Amino acid sequence: MFFDRATNFKGVGIGEVLISESGQYYAASTKIRFSCTNNMAEYEACILGIRMAVNMDIKELLVIGDSDLLIHQVQEEWSTKTAQILLYLHCVKELCRKFIKIELKHIPRFPKDFADALATLPSMIQHLEKNYIDPTKVGIRDQHAYCFHMNKEPYGKPWYHDIKKFLPTQEYPKNATNGQKRALGRLTNHFFLNSEVLYRRTQI
Repeated sequence: MFFDRATNFKGVGIGEVLISESGQYYAASTKIRFSCTNNMAEYEACILGIRMAVNMDIKELLVIGDSDLLIHQVQEEWSTKTAQILLYLHCVKELCRKFIKIELKHIPRFPKDFADALATLPSMIQHLEKNYIDPTKVGIRDQHAYCFHMNKEPYGKPWYHDIKKFLPTQEYPKNATNGQKRALGRLTNHFFLNSEVLYRRTQI
């Protein structure tokens, strides 16, 4: 589980992401609307992430964060006399007891882009009236949007049909307008054929 907080002039946000052994991501982000320090925000993020794992009935958990203070305090390597931090610390320890195995690691420069983005999003929202916003889906797209739109043309052929036909013959479709011919010519520059398989050229 990765966790992080983001603080800026608009507010404070926290983000947590659980990653299963199979690579499935479970993410959450929260805007904090009460006054808190950076350390308190780190604890908020850590606690919410661990609670996510508890609610999912996870029994073994690796918690990774870049807050050395939090990690060392939970591991009882560093002490604190701050009343609010003591309350957070007690909460984390109580949650840790719900696992068969839980380990907390401090990694200063871990790959936390996802958790950082989740924390930054709510921190930028100034006037969040609702206590909850429906989940936002984050997708990964390997093709241009028009490829999905043109996946099947009205006559049942795939979007790349004309490209694949034009590359070996350099022949335009019948009844193609001059504009369509120019567009097809430009588009085919980004593809090549190899054993009847169409590949998209990439720039390195």
